[in-house]
Amino acid sequence: MSATSDLIKNASKCPECGGDIIVIEGSGDTVCNQCGLILEEKSVDFSHAGRRSFNEQEKKNRDHVGSPISIMVPDISLTTTINRSEIKNPDLKRAAKWDTRITWQKRNLLIATTELKRISSNLNVPDYIMKEAMRLYKIAFSRKLLRGRSINGMVAACLYYALRKEKIPITFQEILDESAENENDIKRCYSALIKELKLKIPSREPSNLIPRFASKLGVPAEVEQLAIKITKEFIKRFGISGKDPRGLVAAALYLAGKIKHVDLTQNEIATLIGITEVTLRSRCKEIKKKLNIFI
Repeated sequence: MSATSDLIKNASKCPECGGDIIVIEGSGDTVCNQCGLILEEKSVDFSHAGRRSFNEQEKKNRDHVGSPISIMVPDISLTTTINRSEIKNPDLKRAAKWDTRITWQKRNLLIATTELKRISSNLNVPDYIMKEAMRLYKIAFSRKLLRGRSINGMVAACLYYALRKEKIPITFQEILDESAENENDIKRCYSALIKELKLKIPSREPSNLIPRFASKLGVPAEVEQLAIKITKEFIKRFGISGKDPRGLVAAALYLAGKIKHVDLTQNEIATLIGITEVTLRSRCKEIKKKLNIFI
């Protein structure tokens, strides 16, 4: 035990002014209540060591740490707040008042975080994708790519890139439906991300969308597998020629259903995937002609 610890143990008064000695529970510091002399700092709390917790309240009472650091919080959970209720000095009150005013940088990140959480919640986006999109947004913000561009548009673009990078089967149209921005604004933000940050455009595999839509349609596994086979074979031989991959996916599911004698209507598939019946019929004709499929 150190000499300082012996001093604290054997004395109940401050050695400097004779004031009462108190222990600050949050920081573990032992200080004088009168003059503020620090006798010991950051002492280890062994009072809860080895005790198990059986419910949330016990777990909360026995935690020794604060909230975890999160990129989804504008200040990454490392903020400091001044308690204004017990301040009597007018200068400190003024400082505390200015401390509560949020900067425009934090306001920007707060708006972006709120929008990203809203879209991700509506689309059931995994947490790791959401964090990757936020990380990309913060890089874009630090590179000043937000100048002349909307916050919500850049958030949608970052989320779309993160989804494509991790091959999550969520389409651009679904993000567009949830975002308040128009299609052209989001596309401009996406192009700026790719160009200014020198990112590699993730490859898009339309067949990755099929299991998701097949599950919603409730078709057998054999229909899903045949639709994937048709899609991959068509792309391998002819490519998608810059066309919307949803049309190819919808046509493959419809044709696979016809081949396997599963009753699927064009309207049902087109409504689910978000295309028109005209597009579905056009892609069906194209696939049947190029792959020599006869029904």
